[in-house]
Amino acid sequence: MSRFFSKKYDALVPYVPGEQPQNRQYVKLNTNESPFPPSPYALKLARQAAGDLQLYSDPTCRQLVQTAAEKFGVETDEILFTNGSDEALNFAFMAFCDPEHPAVFPDITYGFYPVFAVLNGIPFETIPLKDDFSIAIHDYLGIEKNIFLANPNAPTGLALSKSDIERIVESNPHHVVVVDEAYVDFGAESCIDLIHQYDNILVCGTFSKSRSLAGGRLGFAVGNKNLIADLNTVKFSTNPYNVNRMTMAAGIGALCDESYFKNNCKAIMETREWAAKELKKLGFMLTDSVANFLFAKHPNIAGKELYLLLKQKGVLIRHFETDRLQDYNRITVGSLEQMQVLLAKVKEILEERT
Repeated sequence: MSRFFSKKYDALVPYVPGEQPQNRQYVKLNTNESPFPPSPYALKLARQAAGDLQLYSDPTCRQLVQTAAEKFGVETDEILFTNGSDEALNFAFMAFCDPEHPAVFPDITYGFYPVFAVLNGIPFETIPLKDDFSIAIHDYLGIEKNIFLANPNAPTGLALSKSDIERIVESNPHHVVVVDEAYVDFGAESCIDLIHQYDNILVCGTFSKSRSLAGGRLGFAVGNKNLIADLNTVKFSTNPYNVNRMTMAAGIGALCDESYFKNNCKAIMETREWAAKELKKLGFMLTDSVANFLFAKHPNIAGKELYLLLKQKGVLIRHFETDRLQDYNRITVGSLEQMQVLLAKVKEILEERT
């Protein structure tokens, strides 16, 4: 750090993104990207938009908002697009949290939540997951704090039902419940329709996973029009042109190509179930993930050792160093071919240890 770095960030520990190696080709199963390329229609529209890059993008994302509003069953003033869902989440911390309105979230969840809290000077607390890594909903009922829940949760892949989320929202009427649905399209229930029943739920989503646009950086938030107006106040006070022209166009294409989206989600879910069964045959223990990743540990090999050995063999997975997670690894569900490579390398490692 330089001698000029503000002391207000003394406690800030930056988020650590997954490895994006440039020095060698890996079977890359560490950052929950889609194994499928973007929709051909999304690419076509993005290429067309590239011809106007000398012009600013539409700060209201009008065409994208109209397309998404129709797709999600909301009004155009009930949705906001952002530079990845991380920006939507950060906007929520900025707009709704302060020393009088602290944040709360599980102790094991998306690693950006505590970073956003510290970055914005917001007090927060974490609530431990149960021994099986599930969320105990009673811990969140009537606590009257701003709540952030990844559903499905990361890195566990476990999800609460929509009815459980609704109980949490209903019991905290004076605070916002932010539901981060980055992985919802792989088998969990979306809570988007709850925004028409409750004015204190904000649902965030991303095009990075199920719609194959991780490199495009497109996220969104859906909620009561007053919540969205609050987020727009923050957006237009920081970065009005937050979504670029090509990404905006690609987002429209991705939304319009519904069959491509559904077929890819179906393929990923089928591959997830196949890979989970094969890993269990090898002695792995897994959570019941409904995300596009598996969360697994093996009784005979440490999580970090497996991660390092697989990396040596050209397969990248994600390892976490924290106490409760150190035995586990998070494995992105790639294509069937990629998962077959993973299984083959895991078998090699286990055989080499016997």
